[in-house]
Amino acid sequence: MKGLYFQKSSTNEEITFVFQERENLPVTEDNYVKLQVKACALSQINTKLLAEMKMEKEFFPVGREIAGIVLDVGNKVSFFQPDDEVVGILPLDSEDPGLCEVARVHEHHLVHKPEKVTWTEAAGTIRDGVRAYTALHYLSHLSSGKSVLIMDGASALGTIAIQLAHHRGAKVISTAGSLEDKQCLERLRPSLARVIDVSNGKAHVAESCLEETGGLGVDIVLDAGVRLYSKDDEPAVKLQLPHKHDIITLLGVGGHWITTEENLQLDPPDSHCLFLKGATVAFLNDEVWNLSNVQQGKYLCILKDVMEKLSSGVFRPQLDEPIPLYEAKVSMEVVQKTQGRKKQVVQF
Repeated sequence: MKGLYFQKSSTNEEITFVFQERENLPVTEDNYVKLQVKACALSQINTKLLAEMKMEKEFFPVGREIAGIVLDVGNKVSFFQPDDEVVGILPLDSEDPGLCEVARVHEHHLVHKPEKVTWTEAAGTIRDGVRAYTALHYLSHLSSGKSVLIMDGASALGTIAIQLAHHRGAKVISTAGSLEDKQCLERLRPSLARVIDVSNGKAHVAESCLEETGGLGVDIVLDAGVRLYSKDDEPAVKLQLPHKHDIITLLGVGGHWITTEENLQLDPPDSHCLFLKGATVAFLNDEVWNLSNVQQGKYLCILKDVMEKLSSGVFRPQLDEPIPLYEAKVSMEVVQKTQGRKKQVVQF
């Protein structure tokens, strides 16, 4: 039985993906569940975080968003039994790769998969669903009537975040980085209040948002990264992103800025402007639930709600055509360099 792992070069930051033959899994004990993996979604690996958490090892397991059938349960498992269909996210310190036919998972990282949800839908939605919930529910307290700016709305996360915001009754504005993205966003139902085309570099995000909100500014911003410096001092991949000053300008009184920019730098004038607006800044860390055992109850509630919304049609993920396991190595190499617009899922 083979599983996919990655190995980090000792001389630089490059990583290589390799299939490794796995020994038979140990006996399933305590709160652990043995799964027959039916689908596993591919996402970029945050090697920097792994280094900071001292989790580096020679071969690190790949694939964490999984869906599958319970084969066996430990003697302390209370939520599952053999033949249950489940979905979840393997923790950062998991010894088992999700990209393998069989994996062991602690029961607190799994929930039941609704019958009408497919394996690929479950695995392909679970992580972005958790991220959207974390940003819009826990970090910004989204409610009906609020105005929300979701940057890069045609991305996998952006699409789910837009659908969640609409479900909560919010007015949604989004940005598109290409004509294809713009057309994709304009096809969404319910319709967006406005799609801002930033592909040509001429659109002013702040001005568009203030115009759409009658000068009041938006209540919530979920960014996809921001520029910290002038365009001349930023890499090409960041040129379509708004400057941090634009985000602060378009925020309304009491607004919430949810950022994915882990190295965000705010100067005293920036902080003063946020102070005058009574606005807040929160960081969207993908792994926040995995780093805190105290929040397991909330985490499981989010996982369950994501699956319920997927089953009821609130969430309609953008998924690429599923691929077989033997193509996972090449596909992960591509994903690690550039996360595609549609989520890639390996189907077993």
